[in-house]
Amino acid sequence: MDPNPKTKSQFDPDPPMMDEPDAVFWDRPAPVGNLLLDQLPSYQSLLYRRKSSTRRRGSGRSRQLSIRNGKWVEQTHSGEELRPVRELPKSMQDKRREKQQRLQQGGTVTGWGLWRLNVHRSLKRMKEDGVDLLSALQLWRTDIHLIEGMFGTGILSYFSFLRFLVLLNFIIFLLMFVFVMLPVILTSHTSHNITYSSTNVSECSVYPPTSRQSLVAFHEHITDLLSGTGFLERTYLFYGYYNLEFIHSHFTYNLPLAYLLATISYLLLSLVWIVKRSASGFKRKLIQDEDRFQSFCNKIFAGWDFCITNENAARLKRSSLLYEMKTDLEEERIKRRMANRTRSERCRIYALRAALNLFVMAVLVTCFYCIYVATVFSQRKQVEAEKSAFLQELVVEYLPSIVITLANFITPLIFSLIITFEDYSPAFEIRFTLMRCVFMRLASIGVLLFSLWVQITSCESQECLCGYNHKTYPCWETHVGQEMYKLVIFDFLIIVAVTVFVEFPRKIIVSHCDHGLVRWWGQQEFAVPQNVLEIVYGQTICWIGTFYCPLLPAINTVKYVLVFYIKKVSLVTNCRPATRPFRASSSHFFFLVVLLIGLALASVPVTVSIAEIQASRVCGPFVSYSTSWQVVPRGITQLPLGLRSFLLALASEAFAVSFFVITCLGMFYVIALAGAHKRVIEQLRDQLAMEGRDKRFLIQKLYQAQQATYGRSADAKGLRRNRAHAGLCLVEPSVVLETQA
Repeated sequence: MDPNPKTKSQFDPDPPMMDEPDAVFWDRPAPVGNLLLDQLPSYQSLLYRRKSSTRRRGSGRSRQLSIRNGKWVEQTHSGEELRPVRELPKSMQDKRREKQQRLQQGGTVTGWGLWRLNVHRSLKRMKEDGVDLLSALQLWRTDIHLIEGMFGTGILSYFSFLRFLVLLNFIIFLLMFVFVMLPVILTSHTSHNITYSSTNVSECSVYPPTSRQSLVAFHEHITDLLSGTGFLERTYLFYGYYNLEFIHSHFTYNLPLAYLLATISYLLLSLVWIVKRSASGFKRKLIQDEDRFQSFCNKIFAGWDFCITNENAARLKRSSLLYEMKTDLEEERIKRRMANRTRSERCRIYALRAALNLFVMAVLVTCFYCIYVATVFSQRKQVEAEKSAFLQELVVEYLPSIVITLANFITPLIFSLIITFEDYSPAFEIRFTLMRCVFMRLASIGVLLFSLWVQITSCESQECLCGYNHKTYPCWETHVGQEMYKLVIFDFLIIVAVTVFVEFPRKIIVSHCDHGLVRWWGQQEFAVPQNVLEIVYGQTICWIGTFYCPLLPAINTVKYVLVFYIKKVSLVTNCRPATRPFRASSSHFFFLVVLLIGLALASVPVTVSIAEIQASRVCGPFVSYSTSWQVVPRGITQLPLGLRSFLLALASEAFAVSFFVITCLGMFYVIALAGAHKRVIEQLRDQLAMEGRDKRFLIQKLYQAQQATYGRSADAKGLRRNRAHAGLCLVEPSVVLETQA
C-alpha cells in the first residue's frame, strides 16, 4: 500500500525522460513526464522566447551540441575537434592512455604520413626551443622578475614599458645608422666618387665657423658638450654634417632619399609596433570595463597578485584591494547621488566645472606664454657675441628646458587640487588629471617648436632671401637638433637630481626621525603614471629630434638603460608603491595610448619641416632642393619607366578613391562582425546567468524534498510508536526519492 502515490511520480520521473536534457535547451517539445526540468527558469525563458520569435532549426547552424557519456561535446560539420593531449586537464597516466587510444583509432601511420608527422613534431619542438631561447635572452629578465615578486604587476608594468622603449629606440638607431651614417662613414675611409650638395645662391651658402677660436677654457668644453654647440656641431651627431648627395660605386646611392625614407620608416615602424602591442591590452580593457567583471566577487576571490613574495608588498597589495573596494563603493554612491540631483544642483556643478576648466585653460596659456618668452629670450642671447660667466651661459642655453620642467612640475599639483572640487568619481579623477598632465607635457614641446620656427622663418626685412632667417640660423635643422639634444640631456639630469637630492634624503629623514610631521610626510611614493609620463615625454622628443639629430635614438637608448637602473634602485631603497594603485591590466593600454598621442604630436612638426619649410642652403643632404620632400618626385623621375608608371598609378586619385572605398567596406565588415560577436557574448552571459538560476532552483527543490522526507519520516516514527502501544504491527513502504542533475 502506498500512502502518498503522487510523491513518487513528481520527484521520480521516468529515467529515459531524464536522460534527454536537450528538451530544455532546444526547440523540440519536452517529454510529458519530465516535470522537474519543465520548471527550470531556463526552460521557462525558452518557452517565452519561442512565443515572441521563430528560431532557425538545425540545418542553418554551423555548430551542434550533443551529449556523450553525460558531457557536452562541441562538434563541427567536419567532425569532432580534438584538443591536443598535452592540453587536457588530466594526469600523465590518463594522458598516455588517451594518446594510445587516439593512435589505435587513427590506425598505423606509414610512409609519407609518418614523415609528415615527424617533420611536424620536429618543427614544433624547434619552435618551442626558439621561444625558450628568446625568453632566456630577454633584456632585464631577472631584474623584472625580482621587481614583480617584490611589488606586483602594477609597478612591473612601468619597467616592462621602459624595456619596450629601449628596444624601440635601438631599432630606430639601427635604421638611421645603416642607411644614413654608415654610407658617410664608409666614403670617408674609401675611394668613391662623391657628389656634394650645393646651391646656386652664393649669399645663402655662407656657413660661419662654429668651433671656438684661440685658447678654450675647460668649462667651455662642458658647455659645448651639454648644449651640442662648438666642436659637436659639425659631427655625425647633427643633420648639418651629412652634406653628401650621391655616392657612386657599383651603384649610385642617393643619400637625401635614404635620409627621408629612413625618417618615414622609423615613424611607421613605431606606429605599427605600438598598435600591435596595444591590441592585446585593448581586448583586456574591453573585458574589464564590463560590469560583470568588475563585481566585488572578482576583487575578493580573483584580485590577489600571486607573483608577490615580499611581506611588505603583500601588505600593500591588501591595502590596495581595500582601496579599490572603497573606490567602487564611492563610485556607486556618487552615481546614485548624481541620479538624484535636482536641476539646480546640476546647474551649480556644471557652472563650477566650467569655471574651473577656464582656470585650467588660463594656467596652460600662462605656461605656454612663459615657454615662448623663454625660448625667444634664449635664442636672442645665443646670437649675441658677448661672453658671460659659465653658469650664466649655461642657464641661458637651458632656459627653455628649465621653464618646461618647472611647468611640468607645478601644473600637476594645481590639477590635483582643482579636481577635488569638480565632484567626479575617484577613477575618473585619476584619468582626467593624467590626461591634463599629458596635454601639458606634450603641448609644451609644440610651443617650443612653434617659438623656434617663428624665429627661423622671420627675417628683419619683409622677405627672406634664402627662404628662412639665414643670417641668424644658417643651418636651422642643426639648431633644432641642438634644442632637442638639450631637452633630452636636461630631462636625464632632472631624473638623476630628483633621485639623489630629493628621494634619497627624504628616505634618510623618514627612517631616522620620529617626528609627527615627518611621519605624516612619509616615504616617496612610486607613482607609476607620473613616471610613465616622464619617459613618454622623452620619447616624443626623440621622435621629433631624430630627423635633426640622427644619433639621438642612441643617446635615448643609453638614457633609458640608465633610467631603468636608477628607478630600480630608487624603488627598492627610497620609494614605496602608491596608496592609490594604477591597475596593471588597464595601465598597459593607457601607457600605449599616451605613447601613440606622443607619436602623433611628433609626426606633425617633422612633416611640416619636411614638406613646407625651406631646407638649409649651407648644410645637410637637401641643399639642392627647396624642401626635403622634393627629393621624392625627383627620385621617381630617375626610375625605369615601368616602375615609375606603377608608382605614379599608386599616387593617382583613382587609386586613392578605390583604396578608400575598399578600406571603408573592410571597416564596415569588421564593425558588423564585432557587433555579431558582441551579441553572441551577451547571449553566452545570459546563458551563464540562467544556469546560475537553474542551480539555485534545483538546490531549492532538493532542500524542499529533504524537508518533506524528514517530515514524513518523523510522522512515520510517531505512527509506529502509537501503533506499538495499541498492539498493531504494520509495515510502512519507504518513499523512493530520486533526483538527477
